[in-house]
Amino acid sequence: MPRSERFGIGGKIDVLLLDVAELLRFASFSRTDEKVPLLGRAIVKIDSLRFFVQLAWETKLIPDKQFEELAILIEEIGRMTGGWHKGLLSKAPLNKER
Repeated sequence: MPRSERFGIGGKIDVLLLDVAELLRFASFSRTDEKVPLLGRAIVKIDSLRFFVQLAWETKLIPDKQFEELAILIEEIGRMTGGWHKGLLSKAPLNKER
């Protein structure tokens, strides 16, 4: 990635990666009732990460091979996080306020 873009889109990608890692770490050590919102925030960050990596590729800031590798890894992280989130939601007690 060109030096000027490392502080623009590249910097944004770095920040998002670190944010996702931090949120997933917090979720792994949190109480069960705190995990769902943390994982929801992580999913939003993963979606933003996916967008900015695609933007970097479309503007030719990263080569095709690197984009393919990143896209596969981001997709796997998203799938695993989404599965964790969905699993917690399915185990959550139902609201019985009728």
